Amino acid sequence: MRVFSAMGACLVLSSCAQTQLAVFGAKQVGREPAPVAQTPASGGTYKVGNPYVVNGVTYQPRENPVYNESGIASWYGNPFHGQRTANGDIYDMNAMTAAHQTLPMPSYVRVTNLENGRSVILTVNDRGPFVQGRIIDVSNKAAQLLGFVEKGTALTRVEAVSAPTENLIAARGAVPRTATTPAPVQIAAAPRPAVAVEALAPVTGVPVARQVPLNPLPRVVNAAMPPEVTLVGVPVVNRLYVQAGAFASYDSANNVRLALSSLGPVAISSVDVNGRQLYRVRLGPLDSVPRAESTLGMVIARGHTEARIVVE
Repeated sequence: MRVFSAMGACLVLSSCAQTQLAVFGAKQVGREPAPVAQTPASGGTYKVGNPYVVNGVTYQPRENPVYNESGIASWYGNPFHGQRTANGDIYDMNAMTAAHQTLPMPSYVRVTNLENGRSVILTVNDRGPFVQGRIIDVSNKAAQLLGFVEKGTALTRVEAVSAPTENLIAARGAVPRTATTPAPVQIAAAPRPAVAVEALAPVTGVPVARQVPLNPLPRVVNAAMPPEVTLVGVPVVNRLYVQAGAFASYDSANNVRLALSSLGPVAISSVDVNGRQLYRVRLGPLDSVPRAESTLGMVIARGHTEARIVVE
């Protein structure tokens, strides 16, 4: 079936995401970017779309207001800059947009880089990425703000949000004013008397407590960020796994575990999903994105086509 607009070129070029600078350079060879029309993000039509198949994988677009997944993000720029997106918008690699495999277009997602705590809200207006194991392709601008444009990929959390403005305001603790919202009342601060400060000599013969700095949430940069970026707390350690599947029967899960044991450490864990107990078969933890992607490829090659990369 017809592959969606600009992102369809991914099938020829293998991927819409630059995992390293060499790949990024190769994608630009012999092609100049087309001029970008003065069309804002989400200028195309609203579109959910029908099921489609890319590289043998079936994708089922649907509305999902509670979407919340963690996985690998990548980014794309030239030669897609200036091309039509899957919903008829114009792709601008300097806009705050993203490509997703199944979410409606346009819709809005908060993308958080789990490696540094940077978080932005993006408009989904395209389809992709079509590399197994990746869950979102962000624009060049978004990758810069999220801090992984040179690295090429990042471990991220992607959450659906209702609208960009409301969520950005909520993230910053502000309340939007409307015509009916009363103006805030200005209350003068209570007077504060001056306090004299005097340095005292240390007491002899008594150990002095050493000031220990508080441990901030790891990986959160306290430097000033652009207004589009929110800093959030992220886990100390992000672990990568390849999940071969989730099974209602422990015996089925154990058979898969035994069949995949030659690929590396594999374990079964139980999880409750809507009151139903399932048994997940996962390989890992894996030490890098390339290792996770290669392991995923081997698992899929053994017939587990629903396998995916998960981040915990």
